[in-house]
Amino acid sequence: MKRVITIIIVVVVILAAIFYILNNNKKKAQETTDFIAKGSGAVAVKAANVERKEVNLDFTANGNFAPQQELNFLSENAGRVTKIYVSEGDRVSKGQVLARIDAEIINTDRETAEAAYQNAVKDEARYQSSYATGGVTQQQLDQAKLATQNAKLRLQASQRRLSDANIKSPINGIVNKKYIEVGAFVTAQGTQLFELVDVSKLKLKVNVNEGQVANLKNGDAVQIQSSVFPTEKFSGKVTFIASKADETLNFPIEIEVANNTKSSLKAGMYGTAVFKFPKQAPAILVPRTSFVGSVSSNEVYVLNKSKNTAETRKVVSGRILGDNVEILEGLKEGETVITSGQINLTEGTPVTIIK
Repeated sequence: MKRVITIIIVVVVILAAIFYILNNNKKKAQETTDFIAKGSGAVAVKAANVERKEVNLDFTANGNFAPQQELNFLSENAGRVTKIYVSEGDRVSKGQVLARIDAEIINTDRETAEAAYQNAVKDEARYQSSYATGGVTQQQLDQAKLATQNAKLRLQASQRRLSDANIKSPINGIVNKKYIEVGAFVTAQGTQLFELVDVSKLKLKVNVNEGQVANLKNGDAVQIQSSVFPTEKFSGKVTFIASKADETLNFPIEIEVANNTKSSLKAGMYGTAVFKFPKQAPAILVPRTSFVGSVSSNEVYVLNKSKNTAETRKVVSGRILGDNVEILEGLKEGETVITSGQINLTEGTPVTIIK
């Protein structure tokens, strides 16, 4: 009971402290506003002219190259490694034998499965003959057929395991790492054998903001630059655009990049994607800081030049273009919007412009 009372007292004290701090901050802000109003008769603000400017949608984004395909190759059968035919850095093709596992036990299993299957086939033939003369029932014949089918499946599985004794590359690529040596024992639970990567094509992974992602679509051509190879030209195309922003409110983008014949680019290198767009028609732009609160409020303060006062204005915002926002309705060229100090303003507040 005492513990509960103590907790309640602590909570009450914390809430009281928070209320005191907030109330004190509010008083200080009000004192500052009153001081400005009494001292000069107007609130000091910054402002910007409303202008029609050319819209440039081009932008760049930095990221890292990743392999088009990357595979950690695992064992499927248990056995001892008897041969390794490749080394780290070797280029391999799909279906090429990389290593071989001792197939003695696997081959024995296959021979046993083969014998069982042949025996099941013979039994089924005898049951079929006996069924024709009434010697066995339909149920017994069906069981014999089922036994033959099961034996056939076991034989196919053992043949597959025997084939897998030759470890073959499932992709075209390069042996980036080799995890086994001759004489090593691998298990059927998935011992790591090789790391294979395909760098004939790479993926450049970059992040873009909401204003930029709105202008992108799959298949868009992108110029790629690498600081390591500044004289070489690379091209790519957008292959993936995230449908959801990440925790930083950016959207992950993947660009497929065709590597050159020398395979100059390596996975893990830095790259720059240069996004270029057709020339846009001029539009009315204002600084992003002009909005009261945020762009979504669609409200700004406009300077009444004849009275030197602030007036609220509802606008319709369009695209966010870096530090500027496109205005579709509500403002005209030549007007002046207030870009700072809005927290101290209300409708009709006298203002003075800071140059």
